[in-house]
Amino acid sequence: MSSPSPESPDFFSTDAAADAAMTYFYARLFAAEPEIRAMFPAAMDGQRRRLYAALCRIADGTRDAAGLESYLSALGRGHRKYGVRPEHYGPFTEALEATFLRYPPDAGRWTELERAASIARAAEVMASAASADAGPAWWTAEVISNELRTPHVAVLTLRPGKPYPYLAGQHASVQTPHWPRVWRRYSIANAPAGAEDGLLTLHIRVVPGGLVSTAMLHAAAGDTVLLGPAEGTMTADPDSPRDALCLAGGTGLAPVKAVAEALLARPRPGRRVTLYFGARTGNDLYDLPALRAMERDHPALTVHAVTSEERVPHALHGTVPGLAADGVTADTGPAGRDVYISGPDLMIDAAVRRLAGLGVPPERLHYDLPSGCPA
Repeated sequence: MSSPSPESPDFFSTDAAADAAMTYFYARLFAAEPEIRAMFPAAMDGQRRRLYAALCRIADGTRDAAGLESYLSALGRGHRKYGVRPEHYGPFTEALEATFLRYPPDAGRWTELERAASIARAAEVMASAASADAGPAWWTAEVISNELRTPHVAVLTLRPGKPYPYLAGQHASVQTPHWPRVWRRYSIANAPAGAEDGLLTLHIRVVPGGLVSTAMLHAAAGDTVLLGPAEGTMTADPDSPRDALCLAGGTGLAPVKAVAEALLARPRPGRRVTLYFGARTGNDLYDLPALRAMERDHPALTVHAVTSEERVPHALHGTVPGLAADGVTADTGPAGRDVYISGPDLMIDAAVRRLAGLGVPPERLHYDLPSGCPA
């Protein structure tokens, strides 16, 4: 499935309004149900962003009702890892209704009745999905190896204690013992078909002030982490007969690499996979040797390394969206391809706009915006 169009309207018009609304929502929720406060970390920035993403989808649900239901179902299942129970959805709904009243979406978009119905339906979908999920709320996983590729990027290999179901292109929420109740999302860099031993590979980039990423960068073999259920809609379609164009920026390579691996594991006659991997400098192309090895093993795969701030002999110079668009225009054209895009929000937005302008149908543009909300 594809994410919503980057042109979808935001729920709140400014960052300040969004922050005020999120602060108000959690104040109402925790006042009504103090028990819920203990389920969430002391620092709520990440959780606020995820709630904002959910409100974006609820407010814009008329554009993609099926996509919204799938999104809310995944959100409900994912909340199980926090310890959320069905009885908590009553206070959640009341706090959400109060937030919509005080910080309404675009003026005139909803009547009061429509707003109440949309909120009630959202809570119902989330609660039903959580109740119907018979799988674990979380998995324990052991760190098998931690390979530092650059001072700020590591490739971790994990072994879950029980089989961990996921699709190529999805991500997992991770919690370390150092920061209880703090979950961060990391894409899985190997396809299930290539993980017969059950191992998972994650690409970790340390971000300034990142509690979990810093802890993961220094994780040692034998350490234990928790994994939430796999999420994400940018998943590979190995049965598609179309060529695939895979665009990755930075550690956005992880899900794109898993998608390419899944497609190559199920070859289709004549289907080719072209992968662009972009970074600022040559040293930032942290996984290029592994990609070149994939390219040697799979004649249907072509890998293009790209650097934007430094010219290096083994890479193209420019941006992934620009070079990919130029490449497919000079080739057979992009419209007949499946396109998978992962990286920073601005890169995804630029790639989607360029390729849509070249005639790629929206249903063939596959991506998950890291922020979870339209750009």
